Amino acid sequence: MPRPTGRVLTLLELLQSGGTRTVAELADRLGVEGRTVRRYVDQLIDLNVPVESVRGRYGGYRLAPGYRLPPLMLSDDEALAVLLGLVAGRRAELTTTERTANETASAKIRRVLPKHIARRLDTPLEALAFTDQPGELDHPDAGLLLTVADAVRHRRPVSIRYTDRDGRRSERTLHAYGIVAHAGRWYVTGKDAHVDEDRTFRLDRIAAARTLPGSFEAPVGPDPAQRVLSGFATAEYRHEVTLRIHGTVEQIRAHLPASVASLEEHEPAAGHDLAAERWLRVELRAQQLDWLPQILASLDRPFVIERPDELRDLVIALADRLTSYARQA
Repeated sequence: MPRPTGRVLTLLELLQSGGTRTVAELADRLGVEGRTVRRYVDQLIDLNVPVESVRGRYGGYRLAPGYRLPPLMLSDDEALAVLLGLVAGRRAELTTTERTANETASAKIRRVLPKHIARRLDTPLEALAFTDQPGELDHPDAGLLLTVADAVRHRRPVSIRYTDRDGRRSERTLHAYGIVAHAGRWYVTGKDAHVDEDRTFRLDRIAAARTLPGSFEAPVGPDPAQRVLSGFATAEYRHEVTLRIHGTVEQIRAHLPASVASLEEHEPAAGHDLAAERWLRVELRAQQLDWLPQILASLDRPFVIERPDELRDLVIALADRLTSYARQA
């Protein structure tokens, strides 16, 4: 059950919604008796909240005109959650018809926060990128996110303790380029100083992070979101697949997104319309091949399998099964 303090704050929220609230209505909403409502009102008055008593048949309680909330009291985690929600909503175009409302809400929250917290929270917002319209995201550790974002912003090396998908633990030094939200998860992409190669790490698999002395130069090339997508498409898996598909980029990407496969024109011709159908080379890596025949069938476009031969056998087997099904009476 809610504690009395929680009910007092709920009472304040109800009164802030405007109008006069009867004692019976407030008691019902709070799940208490009328005399308890009056005691909560007295507590608000003791906190210098101007609650007025309205007499008469339709009497009750209301806030005095012109009353405004005191500055928001948010922890780092709470403020970061609110601001990240506003950023994700703006990125997904989940805003009101007044497009500036999202920006003004963010500005108001920053204005009532202590300056040192507001400056800290600006850092991850500047370092954040999305690969597509964000859906429901997992909840990153605020301290970890702030540490990594600060390293991104100031181009400082960061030491991380990481556990990979096979459960192997390691400590790495990362030159972080950016933080990316992709498919409901948070990632940091950058150069792994130990192997001197670009890597992408899931934030929820990082146990700890600390900023190291020194600095590094920002890389020239794709932005962090594109680096994450390219990393997924070229990750080391059991099978390397190369196809040629006749169709448009849009048709192919509808079934094989950038996070799954890389795409390039096969024998490009000058002056070709990018939206026109043509042969495109598709490369991807996969741990298993059994899902690919169905994808190729759903594309319903001419294709050539360059490698591996095992995929060709799986496609032929799928075609034979479909043919046998279709011939059944």
